[in-house]
Amino acid sequence: MVVEHLDVLIIGAGLSGVGAACHLQRQCPDKRFALLEGRAALGGTWDLFRYPGIRSDSDMFTLGYNFKPWTDAKAIADGPSIRRYIEETAREYGIEAKIRYRHRVLAADWCSSSARWTLQVQRGDEPEPIQLGCQFLLLCTGYYRYEAGYTPEFKGREQFRGDFIHPQLWPEGFDYSGKNVVVIGSGATAVTLVPAMADKARHVTMLQRSPTYVVSLPEQDPLSNWLRRFLPQTWVYRLARTRNVALQLLFYKLSKAMPKLVRKVLLGLARRQLGADFDMRHFSPRYKPWDERVCAVPDGDLFRVLRQGKASVVTAQIDSLTEHGIRLQNGQELAADVIVSATGLELQLFGGMQVAVDGVPFDAARSMGYRGIMLRDLPNAAVVLGYTNASWTLKADLSSEYFCRLIRHMDAIGMRQCTPRDSQGSVREAPFLDLASGYIQRAADRIPKQGDRAPWKLYQNYLLDLALLRYGRLQDDYLEFSAPRPAAVAMVDGLDKAV
Repeated sequence: MVVEHLDVLIIGAGLSGVGAACHLQRQCPDKRFALLEGRAALGGTWDLFRYPGIRSDSDMFTLGYNFKPWTDAKAIADGPSIRRYIEETAREYGIEAKIRYRHRVLAADWCSSSARWTLQVQRGDEPEPIQLGCQFLLLCTGYYRYEAGYTPEFKGREQFRGDFIHPQLWPEGFDYSGKNVVVIGSGATAVTLVPAMADKARHVTMLQRSPTYVVSLPEQDPLSNWLRRFLPQTWVYRLARTRNVALQLLFYKLSKAMPKLVRKVLLGLARRQLGADFDMRHFSPRYKPWDERVCAVPDGDLFRVLRQGKASVVTAQIDSLTEHGIRLQNGQELAADVIVSATGLELQLFGGMQVAVDGVPFDAARSMGYRGIMLRDLPNAAVVLGYTNASWTLKADLSSEYFCRLIRHMDAIGMRQCTPRDSQGSVREAPFLDLASGYIQRAADRIPKQGDRAPWKLYQNYLLDLALLRYGRLQDDYLEFSAPRPAAVAMVDGLDKAV
């Protein structure tokens, strides 16, 4: 079989994938690469999610790429604006021509004797998958299942006569005007949906099992918008990015070092937004700040609709769904024409593809993260993931830069294979993420571990990662380089055939 072979294949054309392609094109201009995107459009999360009010939960000075300034007035941006930013980046850097849409990777198998990946790819509606080969694999598939989100089993769901929707599969053109809406959940999606739906709906109720920390942030950055009148966009972007990175890191460190103080401040800020008469038990979590993510709302929009009476919060356990709403365990019944199950994501690594090394299935759950980018015993592959305590793209950019450095280094020393190893078995394992969020706990037995020391430990610290990944030493006691002899091949216009 004739197999098209490229130097690098990037899986996914979302925020991370387009960014990785730009880094690769800038730092490894001699490498032939393509992006394989299972859907018919780029943008990933920002194209998939179309629910009302969809927006970033991080500021765009840090969620934006480190090489392309965010120039819109809004610092907390809506989904369509972010999608346009990704599309604009792909156009500017010539990435559009590299994207192969409706190419869903079914399986990837590494061959140690030839130092190559072979991918089985479903192309559109074709009956048989095609094969593609590459030396390096960049997995920018995110961490959740695109086909459907997580919805718990609700007793009596079949009895409910209204519309039951998961935000990940929001119906196009769905009209909820004048309807009673119940949003189940209290995370980033729920706190976005409630204010976005409140103006058209008759009433919106956020039904939560337990409260979440919610903090109001300005939708626009007045200082940056003012500075744009005098300074180049790149300067303004760098200044705002540096400031916001420092503030994010300071907030996280304070939350871990002085959780009682940070809790008091967060609850005090929420109280000021909600008013003295509001029942604060609905915004007083049992856990410490940053044991789970802290939700940000632009200009306090959630608090505003609660003050106005357009929305309300109920903290209770669900007993069952009824014909006309939701019955709670305390006996109360919430009337609902529409129920939105903002109950989270289903974690999924590798975009659902089957990964093997020399024909042996690779079990990610038995592996361990190396620098938060590669996986133990998985050669020539990087998994690009973002931070959980800061903007996603901060880590995604660093991960892509590091992998490009690694590719150039391997060319320089004449090596074709690079594999993280713990040959002595001396590194103790720990959970990959220390968040107590439900979607992480549900998938704890399916995701890799982290180690108890560098370079296996996940620090969740941008400044430290910046030093280690951009400027740190590439070779260490755990990264194994080798140069297996390549199989004899016949090359014809970018295609190769084993002889």
